[in-house]
Amino acid sequence: MNPKIMIILGSSSDIKIAEKAIDVLEKLQVPYSLHIASAHRTHEKVKNLVIQGTNEGIEVFIAIAGLTAHLGGVIASYTHRPVVGVPVKAKLGGIDASFATAQMPYPAPVATVGIDRGDNGAILAGQIIGINDYNVRKNISNLRNSYVEKVDIDDKKIHSKLNGNYFNNTFLNDIINEKLEDTDNLTDNLTDKYKINGDNDPNFNESKKDKDSPIVCVIPGSYSDMKVAKKVTNTLDRLRINYDVNIISPVRNPVKFQKYIESQENVKVFIAVTGLSAHVSGSLVALSEKPVIGVPCAIELDGLDSLISMISMPPGVPVGTVGISNGKNGAILAAEILAIENKDIEANLKLLKYESNSIN
Repeated sequence: MNPKIMIILGSSSDIKIAEKAIDVLEKLQVPYSLHIASAHRTHEKVKNLVIQGTNEGIEVFIAIAGLTAHLGGVIASYTHRPVVGVPVKAKLGGIDASFATAQMPYPAPVATVGIDRGDNGAILAGQIIGINDYNVRKNISNLRNSYVEKVDIDDKKIHSKLNGNYFNNTFLNDIINEKLEDTDNLTDNLTDKYKINGDNDPNFNESKKDKDSPIVCVIPGSYSDMKVAKKVTNTLDRLRINYDVNIISPVRNPVKFQKYIESQENVKVFIAVTGLSAHVSGSLVALSEKPVIGVPCAIELDGLDSLISMISMPPGVPVGTVGISNGKNGAILAAEILAIENKDIEANLKLLKYESNSIN
């Protein structure tokens, strides 16, 4: 069984974070390999692992490293496959590693998740694999449903411990329980609703495949995000990838936002372009199990608020975050994800990514 995912640790001290990823990949039943190789001390080893791994069919790389955390960037420089970066808390609370991982130049994106979030790194990698693998998609749904169940259990535990004189222990419990009962089949419903590729699904309707329909959905949260969104769409145009753009805020128009996301049946990757609290990316991962790429915008605080908000997602709902205002890298990352199965996109991606004379 050849691995689809390669985990590379910057040092053996990162193994506890890797174990979180391993636990998730075992649940998702995705074959993987693991190596320890330093971007600085064993650069040639990293290079050989990535080049040979790409040639042998690795579809996603997961880089786990702390401190300057250049490992993800070095991996990205030697492959056109998506790279997921997991920054590790070694110094400065892991902020140094987060910046080093996310703030990559064009055209070498690293999809950065939260500090020490090996689990989210593996979930994001699984979502990428799941675009073309029905069984992995179903396992992703099952895993996400387990997080829903855990929240319900924790809610009941907390209620059982509270005994204030004015605390109403039964308020809205019936409504909440009815809603949870209605979503008992959430896994099956989501798997059907967000059908992506039916190669391994006997119930897939071939008529749903529309070559001209968008496979990438770009969502700016407001008109102030359009300058960065334009970088995304210009790059998607160069890569000849069909996309849809819709300026819609889940804060100002939450119902409209949800209906729009649910209507995007043929979309394989979402790209959220947003500043401030990064509400678009957070709402996207809450509503969809497809990969979500986050492009933070510099509206306030030079974009640090949106960068940290996108990266620091809780377990189960990762956002693959690129650098601040780096819309071009958001598009490149989407292309790397889609190029795993689409040879035309792969050819265009290689041409664009390895145009050394035109990198800017």
